[in-house]
Amino acid sequence: MACLSLVLALISPRLALVAIWLLTDVLGRAFDSWLLPVIGFFLLPWTTLAYAVMWTVGTREVTGFEWFVVILAFLADLGVYGGSARGRR
Repeated sequence: MACLSLVLALISPRLALVAIWLLTDVLGRAFDSWLLPVIGFFLLPWTTLAYAVMWTVGTREVTGFEWFVVILAFLADLGVYGGSARGRR
C-alpha cells in the first residue's frame, strides 16, 4: 500500500488522497473532522497528504522533523500556484 501511495502521490497528490481515503483510515485518524481534508484536497493537496503521512509514520502527532516535511509540502503547493500564475502571463 505504501508503494502505491507513493507512486500516486508523485503522479497526483489528489489521486493519492482519494486512494488513501478509500483504502485506509489514515485521513480520519489524522484529522479531527472531515472539513480540513476536504479543504486541503482542493487548496493544499501536498500539505494535506504530507501531514496525514507524517502523523501516521510518527507517534500519532506531528513533531520535530515531521514539521519540516509538512513545510516542504506547503512550499511545493505554493510553487504549483506560483508556477501556474507565471505560465498564464
